[in-house]
Amino acid sequence: MKRRDFIDRSWKSAVAFTIVPRSVLGGSGFVAPSDKIQVGFIGVGKQSLNLLHGLNGCAEVVIQAACDVDSKKLDYFVKTAATAQSTMGKSNSSIGKYGHFRELLESASVDAVVIATPDHWHAQIAVDAAKAKKDIYCEKPLALTIAEGRAMVNAARKYDIVFQTGSMQRSSFNFRQAAELVYNGYIGDVKEINVSVGEPVRQCDLPSFPVPDYLDWDMWIGPSLYRGYNPILSPPIEDDKWAWWRGYRDFGGGYITDWGAHMFDIIQWALGMDNGGPVQFIPPEAPQAEKGLAYIYEQGTRVNHVDWGEPNAIQFIGTDGIIEVSRSFLKTNPTALAGHNLTANDKRLYYSDNHYQDWVKAIQNRSKPICDVEIGQRTSTVCNAVNIAYELQRDLRWDPVNEEFDDAFANMMRSRHYRGKWNL
Repeated sequence: MKRRDFIDRSWKSAVAFTIVPRSVLGGSGFVAPSDKIQVGFIGVGKQSLNLLHGLNGCAEVVIQAACDVDSKKLDYFVKTAATAQSTMGKSNSSIGKYGHFRELLESASVDAVVIATPDHWHAQIAVDAAKAKKDIYCEKPLALTIAEGRAMVNAARKYDIVFQTGSMQRSSFNFRQAAELVYNGYIGDVKEINVSVGEPVRQCDLPSFPVPDYLDWDMWIGPSLYRGYNPILSPPIEDDKWAWWRGYRDFGGGYITDWGAHMFDIIQWALGMDNGGPVQFIPPEAPQAEKGLAYIYEQGTRVNHVDWGEPNAIQFIGTDGIIEVSRSFLKTNPTALAGHNLTANDKRLYYSDNHYQDWVKAIQNRSKPICDVEIGQRTSTVCNAVNIAYELQRDLRWDPVNEEFDDAFANMMRSRHYRGKWNL
């Protein structure tokens, strides 16, 4: 063989061997630059479609599998995902369909999972996914209980997986700008914050109806205490936008963990409390009131759960100004602060302008994303503690280091019993 031919063939062979599955190039947790991240969706209700289109916009992602207990929603999601990927010029090979999430987790073709189930399933699925060495994107709020969130953090750390919480407001300009202005003292000392979100969780008092033949209701209930089927909890696909399982205990946390998980998260970020939290929760004086609770941080900042004039929004009140922020606006006093460019001397928060791409980047780099599982746990802990204080209607002291209340009954409410075969 001539020397030139030998070099040419050797070079072509080297190139050929760079495009191989990630399991070959470094085992679990390694993504070759030329490789794709193969994603499985667990839970394919209405929120999954937003996540599908967001992740499909990432060139590195291929939707490989999907799982749900509702066969009609599963069929629709798979069809939609195939069309979306084809539109983006991605492989339109068959997307695997599963009725049980553990079967999906056993698939060697799935590198990472998106958990978009109702909240009562997050912990069990996330812990099992971590054990299977799958990287995770989990919808907010992270967990239904404080103890579940800590179990999710422990599993993610033990099995060294990348975990992004779906608190996507951190990847939005309005909220990052507001948080950085507060964080750097542009409105002075922030002693009071008003946050407008809806009401706390309530007991489920819905009547029971016959279970549709396309739905595995026992599996939908999963680890929660059993109750009969009601379409408000799991509506048919044509009415899925009206689902309100999150309003009822055992399945969600009301608006406190819905919009609260977004807004309380930004407060944590702005105050530099991603590894901490409040130290006191004070419920309203009026019995059964759905607004008026306050929680307080060690430095004295008080957060009020009130309707202050704007829905699903935050008002930071400082000694030198005010910042008001929501998804639709950023208002400041002084006015010029809204468009202020931070200086080289200012402390910067983690930058992301795309929550999905940030997760992909973290998977590739084996690094923590903008809303790592610990951050998600700290925010969902605030949400869950707020609900506990509303229910008990008494002041509670909270130790954010040991994650304990000064109240025995409140401490019992940090966790819940699992039904049947389910356990963490």
